[in-house]
Amino acid sequence: QVQVAESGGGSVQPGESLRLSCAASGISISCYAMGWYRQAPGMQREWLATKTNIGRTTVSGAVKDRFTISRDGEKNTVLLQMDSLKPEDTAVYYCFCILKIGEGQKWGQGTQVTVSS
Repeated sequence: QVQVAESGGGSVQPGESLRLSCAASGISISCYAMGWYRQAPGMQREWLATKTNIGRTTVSGAVKDRFTISRDGEKNTVLLQMDSLKPEDTAVYYCFCILKIGEGQKWGQGTQVTVSS
C-alpha cells in the first residue's frame, strides 16, 4: 500500500524561500505522476504542479513564476521549490502520487506553510 509523506513546511517571512519534499513508499513501481496541491483556511484545495515519470511537467499559472517542481522518478520523490513567498501562500501543502494513468491520487497528510511578517 502506497504511503505518501511530506516534509519541509514551516514559517517564513514574505520574500523568503522554502523547499518542500515528498516521498512515496510501500510500492515497487514508480508513481506515474507526483505533484502538489494546497489548501488555505476556508478555501478549496488548489492544484499547483504535477510531474510525470516520463518528464512531463505542468504548473499552475498562479505560481509558475515562483514555484518549481522536480522529482526523482526512481526514488518516488518530488520537491517543490517555492521562492518569493507571499502571505497568500499560507496554506497546508499536500503531495500526491498517481500510480497509474486513470487512477486516483494517493495523498499525504500535508505540511503547513505560513508566510507572515
